[in-house]
Amino acid sequence: MSRSHAAPGAGARTATRVPQAAETPLAPQHDFSIVLGGPLYQSLRHAHLADGALGLMHRRIAAAILVLWAPLVVLSAIQGGLTGLPERSFLSDVGFQLRFLVVAPLLILSELVVHRHLRSTLHEFHIRKLVPPSQEPRLADAVSEAARWRNSALAEGLLLVVVYAAGLQFTRERYLALGTSGWYAAPTGQPGLSLAGLWLIFVSLPLLQFMLLRWYFRLFVWARFLWRVSRLDLDLDVIHPDKAGGLGFLGESLQGFAPIAVAHGVLFAGMITDRVLYAHATLAEFEIVVLAGAVFLTLVFAGPLVVFAPRLQQVKRVGLHAYGALGQAYVREFRDKWLRSGPPPDEPLLGSGDIQTLADLASSFGAAEQMRIIPIRPFSALVFIFAFLCPIAPLLLTIMPAEKLIERLVGLVV
Repeated sequence: MSRSHAAPGAGARTATRVPQAAETPLAPQHDFSIVLGGPLYQSLRHAHLADGALGLMHRRIAAAILVLWAPLVVLSAIQGGLTGLPERSFLSDVGFQLRFLVVAPLLILSELVVHRHLRSTLHEFHIRKLVPPSQEPRLADAVSEAARWRNSALAEGLLLVVVYAAGLQFTRERYLALGTSGWYAAPTGQPGLSLAGLWLIFVSLPLLQFMLLRWYFRLFVWARFLWRVSRLDLDLDVIHPDKAGGLGFLGESLQGFAPIAVAHGVLFAGMITDRVLYAHATLAEFEIVVLAGAVFLTLVFAGPLVVFAPRLQQVKRVGLHAYGALGQAYVREFRDKWLRSGPPPDEPLLGSGDIQTLADLASSFGAAEQMRIIPIRPFSALVFIFAFLCPIAPLLLTIMPAEKLIERLVGLVV
């Protein structure tokens, strides 16, 4: 059963004691990761494009640019679509420059950032003693399951199938329809796509889509792990200073996902720029779309933490009841001692600990009232939303005053 209350001052006796990692059986497993695994990761290691700690990131970024972007430059130049086209040349196509030169590197960078933010998750559970010994086998099972999902060759294979069987058909039809003009079109008088256009729809876009889908799959692994942990009989405290029962550290994961939010913001910025330049759209048409995208993306990445809401709500309800009853009993004794019967002759009012204890009770009850039932601080949500809006902000500021944009941004989470 979750611990929802404790006597005032009891926490002070234990707060100064720092548990050692060696005290917990699962401490060697504290390097939890949803990133270090899978066939692609192993292939990158064999190709010396990654190490066991996700180093050599510059090599992976260079390799991605060489595969996704460089062939498009060469093929466009060969067929005269690199610059100077009357319609859309390759170098003037802002959307694709952003996709392959900014979004792809950001998705690679995100692996290292997310790994470093989430790697100590298990360690935090144990150093805070949130998992009773009887629950440790269930936690170990949740960790093993997450590792199996993360390392699944079948999962990554299915992602490729989705990209090439479903996504490729849509992409091919779209660019064949648009292929009458632009750098991805075949030379004048010939139907279909140019060599650059074929590389785009058969290599560059599918691989970028695979990178995105792989992140959504990792988010599923993270959500599944959190769901399993939320079913444990965690030892939570309603008056924990993080105002989340002791689970506040999980909310920091939202900041770890910020580079992925930036990548999505860059995708939005490229899409908006293309629509304005080539489809004669106006920036004002995208104001609601952008704000809705910020809310939706935040809900997607913050959503996994909602699984703790029922447990935290129970802890808060029980804690408020317990502290309310304790406070009522103490207030009555305080009233009888100091007000109805008059101050005790052998105990001066000045220096009495009764008033300080009453203040401690009031503070504890206030902390219980302020406990959040979802372990996310508003600041973490703001950082994530700001990361998404940052690449789009230069466009939004042309149609919306900065004060109004900030007001709407803050209004999304407070």
